[in-house]
Amino acid sequence: MKIHEVIKGPLITEKLDKAREKFRQYSFIVDKKATKIDVARAVENLFKVSVEGVRTNVVHGKVKRVGRNIGRRPNYKKAIVTLKEGDKIELFEGTTA
Repeated sequence: MKIHEVIKGPLITEKLDKAREKFRQYSFIVDKKATKIDVARAVENLFKVSVEGVRTNVVHGKVKRVGRNIGRRPNYKKAIVTLKEGDKIELFEGTTA
């Protein structure tokens, strides 16, 4: 799997901002077929940092209703990447949820 196919985008929430500051954890929306090893290699190559660990989970989409219409948000896979001491990703710095 190619590097740019693995990571679809950053995931920025208030809870993940606290994890980034306290535990050096960054979160990404990744391809559903990507493994932890694929995610670690992609982050290391794209951002030139050292990855200490990767945790993944599939977030199931919520059922939403607008008036009489019922829809469903899509499922997606989330990866939380822990970086080694001293490393940081500049993409996330200065952002607030």
